[in-house]
Amino acid sequence: MAATTANLPQLKSAVDGLTEMSESERSGFINLVSRYLRLAQHIEWSKIQTPTDEIVVPYEKMASVSEDVSETKNLLDKLVVLKLNGGLGTTMGCTGPKSVIEVRDGLTFLDLIVIQIENLNNKYGCKVPLVLMNSFNTHDDTQKIVEKYTNSNVDIHTFNQSKYPRVVADEFVPWPSKGKTDKDGWYPPGHGDVFPSLMNSGKLDAFLSQGKEYVFVANSDNLGAIVDLTILKHLIQNKNEYCMEAKFSFWRLLRFLMNMSMNSNQLRSSRYSTQKTYGLTFLKAIKKLVEADALKMEIIPNPKEVDGVKVLQLETAAGAAIRFFDNAIGVNVPRSRFLPVKATSDLLLVQSDLYTLVDGFVTRNSARTNPSNPSIELGPEFKKVSNFLSRFKSIPSIVELDSLKVSGDVSFGSSVVVKGKVTVTEKSGVKLEIPDGAMVENKDINGPEDL
Repeated sequence: MAATTANLPQLKSAVDGLTEMSESERSGFINLVSRYLRLAQHIEWSKIQTPTDEIVVPYEKMASVSEDVSETKNLLDKLVVLKLNGGLGTTMGCTGPKSVIEVRDGLTFLDLIVIQIENLNNKYGCKVPLVLMNSFNTHDDTQKIVEKYTNSNVDIHTFNQSKYPRVVADEFVPWPSKGKTDKDGWYPPGHGDVFPSLMNSGKLDAFLSQGKEYVFVANSDNLGAIVDLTILKHLIQNKNEYCMEAKFSFWRLLRFLMNMSMNSNQLRSSRYSTQKTYGLTFLKAIKKLVEADALKMEIIPNPKEVDGVKVLQLETAAGAAIRFFDNAIGVNVPRSRFLPVKATSDLLLVQSDLYTLVDGFVTRNSARTNPSNPSIELGPEFKKVSNFLSRFKSIPSIVELDSLKVSGDVSFGSSVVVKGKVTVTEKSGVKLEIPDGAMVENKDINGPEDL
């Protein structure tokens, strides 16, 4: 039977008994569940107007920042960089925070982020701080890891996002109250939690007292999400309280979905989320909205089965907050702003000659004439980072690659060059090695005889 508001008193009583939760977490969780039960948060797309050209600003039409160092310093002095650091690297076979996976030249996501901000601070004489929003899964490890940056010219702050109990679906009670007290009984409620958690941590007020005005929010695994002074300058000049960055294809898809009056489940089933990032938000506006309890983003129910028990997680997305901020805009940004590493196929891209690394910034090789990145599909033998690395003596040259699909027990020698469309398929139980120095172009390889 579906849960109703009649379940609320029992749920609230059980939550009151969970001593692991703070008062703000209890309040936030009950508020979230109450809205879910009362409103179901169904989106009526037919009543939503599609984004206009005034709301979605083309990046190339924004005024660039002058070369005046003092102007740049003035902009950066208003900025806080916040990276979402709550994810684990389990999908890539790693333990601990995903941000400590080595991605390029022995450097981790976090190393690159710190190097980027340190270079800005050194070059312009500013003090842009780095803030990491951890989850209960990543907090302890992150606290130890950031000690290595003690002598860097970056002030690093951390805070935890909320910790909510998973709800047993058939009884609609918190799983920890039923005896599931380990980490599997809990969950972080999505990146929409960044706004109240930043406020509740005390960090937001501290930054306001330092004269900070905007926070740039992005995932720690998106190597393209770097500080952009052009967007920051535009927001300050136009008094925009919120900015969502997205590729043109995301805005086009969003307009199409709205015009077709598709429901929220259909929207979530599309893969639009990989085409957008977060962006800049006005700190005073966050404070005002959180204090007024006005950030009531659409709720994303996320059913799961853990240890044979069907549970429910209620989550929110940061991008859904756009409608609560005054003079909010979207920015149609270049593809270079999106370089997430979600799987080892992405890792191959960023470790290859398709990109170079300068001052912590991963930059696309100008020798690549195709504006799109190659399509890469690696079989399950490559899924874990350790297995992926063991199968390459060195990462192949892929500047002229269109697509690569690899399956089976395949490994690559050193200095291999792959061009055009290439498929490598090895039969079960048979090992295939692409030899050192091989040049493979527009080939289907099914065994050594095809090399």
